[in-house]
Amino acid sequence: MTPAPIAVALDAPDLETAARWAAMVTPHVSTVKVGLELYLRYGPDVIDSVRGGSGVRVFLDLKLHDIPNTVAGAAKAVSRLRPAILTVHAAGGPAMIQAAVQAAPHTKIAAVTVLTSLSEADLDRIGLSGPADDAVRRLAVLSVGAGATALVCSPHEVAAVRSEVGPAITLITPGVRPAGAETQDQARVATPEQAMADGADLLVIGRPITGSADPGATAAALAASLRRTT
Repeated sequence: MTPAPIAVALDAPDLETAARWAAMVTPHVSTVKVGLELYLRYGPDVIDSVRGGSGVRVFLDLKLHDIPNTVAGAAKAVSRLRPAILTVHAAGGPAMIQAAVQAAPHTKIAAVTVLTSLSEADLDRIGLSGPADDAVRRLAVLSVGAGATALVCSPHEVAAVRSEVGPAITLITPGVRPAGAETQDQARVATPEQAMADGADLLVIGRPITGSADPGATAAALAASLRRTT
């Protein structure tokens, strides 16, 4: 059975827990996501630990954002870990995105458009002219023009971004919450079924899976639900 297009966010308190969660969910999902906190705490070893013997795809979500030369060096440094996906911030500009793409040619560079934690009021405060869907579309077009082959956007913008960039670009959507789950610190959310219907390719789901009593069973149930609706 084909694993579901879900990236489980392994926001674990320690390496052992992250590896255990990964082992539980990998029969059911295509990808596991390692974020900034886990990577900074344990370094490159975390990648092998969560990959285990399964060969599951690893999404390294570092959201690199610096001058192009620095981002190129960082992307090259982590590319030896063979992550399937590496994130950079679209707001770093086209030269920075292009530098990451060139430095890690065997890794899919995903440009983060607008964080799902940001509301319309937040965008106004930081000076990013919006509304959010306009800002996301602008950053999406900029990123694809610079060579990014994936984009990270909230479920609220995924349909508009898909129509803007076409079918060849991988759209990754955080802020995905199964019906009835708490939104926590996400401001722009949707259910997995709605995000897929709107054109998402990979759904990032963390606490609704890892915070459940049985992450493996929860991942299996979500995967089955997606198969019924696609």
